[in-house]
Amino acid sequence: MSDKKMVTDLDVAGKKVLVRVDFNVPIKEGKIKDDTRITSALPTINYLLDHGAAVILMSHLGRPKGQPNPEFSLKPVADHLATLISAPVKFAEDCRGEIAKAAAEALKPGEVLVLENTRFYAEEEKNDPQMAADLASLADLYVNDAFGSAHRAHASTYGVAELLPSAAGFLMEKEIKYLGDAIANPQRPFVAILGGAKISDKIGVINNLLKKADKILIGGGMANTFLKALGYEMADSLVENEVLDTAKELLEKSEGKLLLPVDMVIGDAFDAEAKMETLPVGDVPAGWRILDIGPKTVETFGKEIANAGTIVWNGPMGVFEFPRFAAGTFAIAHKVAESKAVSIIGGGDSVSAINQSGLSDKITHISTGGGASLEMLEGIELPGLAILSNK
Repeated sequence: MSDKKMVTDLDVAGKKVLVRVDFNVPIKEGKIKDDTRITSALPTINYLLDHGAAVILMSHLGRPKGQPNPEFSLKPVADHLATLISAPVKFAEDCRGEIAKAAAEALKPGEVLVLENTRFYAEEEKNDPQMAADLASLADLYVNDAFGSAHRAHASTYGVAELLPSAAGFLMEKEIKYLGDAIANPQRPFVAILGGAKISDKIGVINNLLKKADKILIGGGMANTFLKALGYEMADSLVENEVLDTAKELLEKSEGKLLLPVDMVIGDAFDAEAKMETLPVGDVPAGWRILDIGPKTVETFGKEIANAGTIVWNGPMGVFEFPRFAAGTFAIAHKVAESKAVSIIGGGDSVSAINQSGLSDKITHISTGGGASLEMLEGIELPGLAILSNK
């Protein structure tokens, strides 16, 4: 990463700078529910404004399927951004073509222009050369600060960087520093905590972490598949039967690094109001399912967390969307926050648990990219980063 140009390496005075940000925020009835991704981009935006650039921002929002759709317009985001910075914020109702061109040409240093959703064009996700050329034609320089989209080779994250002198923004730099260092050079013991529903999404991650981590703590639905591979009856629990052999192989080669739950919170239905019981890990009674880790697991995992030098956490420990089955995830959040380790958290639900617990200031780094952070943990090169100009 250190060989890539940073925004501070560019001479931006009097230039138009096209910045790929990740403004893919939750919006309900035109109101932004969580502006973390917008505020995370402010250091790069403000740096460019302070150094005399005219700043053009582009992003995707949601999945409009390559068609203009007012539900996914970035206009509310532009309006919200205007309340967070002192510069004038303008909005272009298109990201390419005459509207975008005219708006970009009229933009003066010290001003910001937000382009409409790049995914209103199917060409965006196809990394279409013409779309990349249209976007690049709006500016002199390109900065990618959208770590959450860096694992995608799209027109706005990859194609543009082939056409303009480019650099990484401050958010991108921070993500790479923490995630990259955690993998390349962690303070030990290095403890990874993995949760969420499926092993299949994380086979590559587990394989890579088995080489790097000292312990991997497994919770959530993915633990069920490992438990079934050990011969336990899982009844109605979520299990990926098609990867049971893979789970067995991972357990065999883990040499004791993989730690599974020792007790379980089970429910008699997949329901927020289900009857619940806490039992030692074993055969799940017919008609019941595992919905969270139990208190003894929290204690066992907690010992590893307390002893860690570096912690990476991705994915919840149970059915986090049901408050009664979120206790395991919240307990782990508290353990991570109390630890003295360098702590890095990625993935929506783990981040939510930290934020809802009011513990975010006790975490070293909260990643803005779920998929991108997983791919980094897997050791995959991110195309949106690889394409940026070298120093």
